[in-house]
Amino acid sequence: MSNLSEIVDSLENRISKLLHRYEALKKNNLKLEEELALEIQNHSKTMNDLELWKEQINSLKIANAMLGSDQYKRETKLKINALVREIDLCIAQLSE
Repeated sequence: MSNLSEIVDSLENRISKLLHRYEALKKNNLKLEEELALEIQNHSKTMNDLELWKEQINSLKIANAMLGSDQYKRETKLKINALVREIDLCIAQLSE
């Protein structure tokens, strides 16, 4: 009978340890999920900042080309032509 009691005590001890480990892992998982959410938010902000910087670089390139820089003249002409085509398309759609 004492052998059965020892087995039960051993099982209770193991179950207690498993429950404790489960709770610790659950807390750790929650912490990691919060960290992940913060990192996703930071990544999103960084990507938005990157897009803003890219737009600013393009604006500066266009401004530089308009000031007479030979390096970006072709790009600027192509951009202006594309804008003119878009405007023409809009005018055509409005006149229909």
